[in-house]
Amino acid sequence: MVSYVIPVYHNEGSIKRTWETIVALYRGGPLAAHGYEIIFVNDGSRDGSQAEIEEVARLDPNVRRIRFSRNFGQLAAIVAGYRYASGDAIINMSADLQDPAELTVDMVNKWLAGSEVVVAFREDREDSFGAKFFSRLAYGALRASNPDIPAGGFDFVLMSRRALELFLSYRGRNRFYQGDVIWAGLTTTYLPYVRRKREVGKSQYNFSKKMKLFYDFLLDGSYLPIRIMSMCGAIFALLGVAYAAVIVIAWTMNATPFAGWAPIMIALLVIGGILMFMLGIIGEYLWRILDEIKDKPLYVIDEQR
Repeated sequence: MVSYVIPVYHNEGSIKRTWETIVALYRGGPLAAHGYEIIFVNDGSRDGSQAEIEEVARLDPNVRRIRFSRNFGQLAAIVAGYRYASGDAIINMSADLQDPAELTVDMVNKWLAGSEVVVAFREDREDSFGAKFFSRLAYGALRASNPDIPAGGFDFVLMSRRALELFLSYRGRNRFYQGDVIWAGLTTTYLPYVRRKREVGKSQYNFSKKMKLFYDFLLDGSYLPIRIMSMCGAIFALLGVAYAAVIVIAWTMNATPFAGWAPIMIALLVIGGILMFMLGIIGEYLWRILDEIKDKPLYVIDEQR
């Protein structure tokens, strides 16, 4: 059984076509030997998406649906679909026809060959130059902290039942989906694809939502900001002490600009450096508290004899 989890937010006009492309793979297609279910998660759409989901559900008893009371965001929709899924393999796929459904054939085959996670990453995308540029810039920054994330990022992914249960065991509201998928280090296969241009409707993933995703990674999936703060604090504290020594020497030689300048500068430099260093230490404690709250497993056993 293969479960497809498809978050829906203002996707009127593409839902039925998405369903048709998936069903064609199972009704006499290359995945005919497998069962399937398709879970549409309506994330508070205010267009005709729900009516289209209901229409598809009448046509196919393998279609299941979840409807949110309001828009809670893509991650919430994915997690809700994952919790509802009953398949042995679970595929997260978009409802805007930009992810090629035919690629799931290769994804299922990789899973059958032993991969517990199959990531279809965006090798390229049929978007504007600006969208491509900012995407590469953002993921370049993310990869500096987590090189396991593919250069183009991903949302289109298959997880085995075991990988899914691990994913669902993580806690937290503001999570970075891509980092959580690959965190456990299970056997993973990466498949490149070209993300298609959106033909129906307009993307609701605006700049503010993209920035939220970027911040979620920096604050949830990376030690980088806190470590930079700690290092800067330590460096400035040492520089402050060193420069304070220079000022003391200058004071003994009567080379300071005016009376009282030396103690003021020494106090500013030393106290400022110590404050930055202390903020870095507080940040480290806060990160450890966050790590405990997320309650990820301490380890994942791949084999035991």
